[in-house]
Amino acid sequence: MAFDTSAVVKNSNGNPVAEATREGTSFTPRVDIFETDADLFLFADMPGALPHEIDLRYEQGELVLHGKVPPQPRDGRVVFGEYEVGDFYRVFQVHESIDASKIEADFKNGVLKVRLPKQASALPKKVPIKIQA
Repeated sequence: MAFDTSAVVKNSNGNPVAEATREGTSFTPRVDIFETDADLFLFADMPGALPHEIDLRYEQGELVLHGKVPPQPRDGRVVFGEYEVGDFYRVFQVHESIDASKIEADFKNGVLKVRLPKQASALPKKVPIKIQA
């Protein structure tokens, strides 16, 4: 895999815990990572985030995701709440097999999808088998 998640701190439920780097409310968006032969895909769940409030960058072998989700005005009192608001920040170590010049991202329905294509040299290659008589 092209991501190093071994240094992630987790809570008792097994969920990643945000590092305390800023004052105020912060949270860690949930992320799924999938791998195919040609690409890695990262899906970050960020309901309520505004596209212009999301900063995604690749620098020095790291994919950095940060921004903020503003609180939504609601009528009434909160009876139960799991909706995350505040600053978020995630950093992922990316393997050198990723072609950084071709990273793409789109944001739709509160989910950020990032496509990290692998370099041609990192793609699986079929090895022909010679048959001897």
